[in-house]
Amino acid sequence: MPPFTFNTVGSIVFGDGAVSRIGELAAARGWSRVLLVTDPGLVRLRLIEPSIQALEAAGIAVTVYSDVQADPPESVVLAAAKAAADFAADAVIGLGGGSSLDVAKLAALLAKGQEKLKEIYGVGNAKGPRLPLMLVPTTAGTGSEVTPISIVTTGASEKMGVVSPILLPDIALLDPELTLGLPPAVTAATGIDAMVHAIEAHASASANNNPVSRALAKEALRLMGAALEQAVSDGSDRAARADMLLGSMLAGQAFANSPVAAVHALAYPVGGHFHIPHGLSNALVLPHVLRFNAETAGELYAEIAPIVFPEIAGLPAKQRGTAFADDLAELSKRCGLQPRLRDVGIPEDAIELLATDAMKQTRLLVNNPRPLALEDARAIYRAAW
Repeated sequence: MPPFTFNTVGSIVFGDGAVSRIGELAAARGWSRVLLVTDPGLVRLRLIEPSIQALEAAGIAVTVYSDVQADPPESVVLAAAKAAADFAADAVIGLGGGSSLDVAKLAALLAKGQEKLKEIYGVGNAKGPRLPLMLVPTTAGTGSEVTPISIVTTGASEKMGVVSPILLPDIALLDPELTLGLPPAVTAATGIDAMVHAIEAHASASANNNPVSRALAKEALRLMGAALEQAVSDGSDRAARADMLLGSMLAGQAFANSPVAAVHALAYPVGGHFHIPHGLSNALVLPHVLRFNAETAGELYAEIAPIVFPEIAGLPAKQRGTAFADDLAELSKRCGLQPRLRDVGIPEDAIELLATDAMKQTRLLVNNPRPLALEDARAIYRAAW
């Protein structure tokens, strides 16, 4: 067996109502001044108030940074880090979707004042130290609460990642009740995003693709494959919400160690240029990337396809890989997601721009199980259009 490294968070707290323990968990670690990073929507819905009250009841002073936006730009990251420093925070809590968690990670790092954002993009450039960090997801999709990755929008549209074990939080606090209010479209998009994490982790060409990540990816697909449509159709189904949140976390642990590849590389320009939500961007290109990859990764896809779609288990391996891509496309449609790039307002003449920008995602493309050139990216976008 080839050598590998598997890193994850120090503590995972999971369960209905778990967020009520946020003050207890923070106080037990000696935190006294906390920056809470979140977004305006959660503030408007008053969803952060119970957490603030629990922290204050535990004797912890709290200040809130709530200007996080989807696909956060550098200015938001820097503002959050400044808020932590100005408050003399001794810990950071991120509460929200993937963008809030990503911003919280970098705020905890940059608040120390020892590193500059522009110098830590890429893999392994962020060294720390950072402030203590707790992440509390309110969507079941990104898995950011258990990954060493933070994605930032640089310039007008390009996305870059900071990837370092120092970004793994001290605590991931997962409460399925926080996801009960997610609208069907958000549930669907984030759910497909999480499934993509598991699929790409399982088939990753990374030298660190390992048996732990593959096992987690399979369990994530088992949970989410059975729960996604139910969570979309009945957002109050607590069992489905719990399975989606746990599955998303397991997929996050998988791809945190066996990184994602071309689906994400081609999704990033779609989101960056046209402000399409990340999960939907993944869904739009997913089946087309899988069909492209099937030439070299068909057996890998055939291995996991029946986990999500048991009815195709009897097909020959080569047919299972193709059926997997087709069935995932149909799953997205059944969940109400638009199937084509044109359906979300992307013009055909944007294909060249998207393909050119996708090729800049070398951090991700190196993990793809089949080498992908510019003309391949163009063909995939055309098929998705």
